Amino acid sequence: MNTLEQYVFPSIGSIQVSNLSPADFAGALKPIWLEKPETASRVKQRCDAVMNWCAAHGYIMASPVGVVSQLLPKQPGKRERVANQPAVPWRDVPVFVSNVLHAGLHTRSKLMLEVLILTAARSGEVRQMAWPELDMTAGVWTLPAQRMKAKVPHRVPLSPYLIELFERLRQDADLEVTELVFPSRNNTPVSDMALTKCLRDHKVASDTPGRIATAHGFRSSFRDWASENGYARDLAERALAHTIRNATEAAYHRTDLLDQRREMMLAWEKWVLNKQ
Repeated sequence: MNTLEQYVFPSIGSIQVSNLSPADFAGALKPIWLEKPETASRVKQRCDAVMNWCAAHGYIMASPVGVVSQLLPKQPGKRERVANQPAVPWRDVPVFVSNVLHAGLHTRSKLMLEVLILTAARSGEVRQMAWPELDMTAGVWTLPAQRMKAKVPHRVPLSPYLIELFERLRQDADLEVTELVFPSRNNTPVSDMALTKCLRDHKVASDTPGRIATAHGFRSSFRDWASENGYARDLAERALAHTIRNATEAAYHRTDLLDQRREMMLAWEKWVLNKQ
C-alpha cells in the first residue's frame, strides 16, 4: 500500500479530480499533519504531482494542493520533531497499560502497543515483525539490517512473558499464508495509523499539552525511565538501536551487550506490568 492509498484515497479517492478543492486535501492530511509531519509533507508533494499532471493534460485548470498549508496549522521544525514526540510520562505507563491495554476488548492494536512498549521498538519494526525473526528458545528477536533505520542488524531480548505471548499467537497463525506476526486482513503489515487510532480513541494524554501520545513516544518513556533508574546511557541507547555518531566511540563497540540489556528490559517490564 502506498502513501496515497493509505492516507488520501479513503477520504477523497472517490471524488472526481475536477471537483477536488484545497479543503479536501487539507482534510485528508489533517490527521497526520502534526503527528507525522515528514510523512504528511511527502503525501502533500505526491498529491501535488498528481494534480499537476492532471492540469498538464487538461483535466483541471491548476493544482489546488499548493495552498493546502495555509489551511492547516504550522508544522513543527525538524529540531522540534526530534525532541518533542508526544509521550506518556514514564511514571504513567503502568496505569496506561492496566487501564487501556489490559482493559476492555483485547484488540490487535493493543497487543502491538504492548509489544512495542516492552521491547522499546519502533512502530514499523513491530508492524513488520515476522515469525522467522523470533527465536523462542534463545529468547531473542533479531531484526535484519534492511528493516532497521541504521541499516544494522539489531537483537532484542525477549522475556518469558513475551515468549508466552508469541507462543499463543503462533498457535492461531497461518504460516502458509503469511510470515507476519501481526498481519492485516489482507495479510500485509498493519497500517501505522492503527496504533495512532488506538491512542486517539482512548484519548491518551501525553507530556505535551494538547497533544495525544504517539506510539513512537513510548521510546522516550523508556529512555526517561532508564535514566531515572540509573541505567548506563550505552545500554539504553543500544536498546533503542540508536546510531553511534562518534566515530571513536563506535570503533570500540564490539558487542551489543545483549545479556546486560536483557536484565534492563526485564526491569522495565516489571515496572510497566506493575509486577511486585
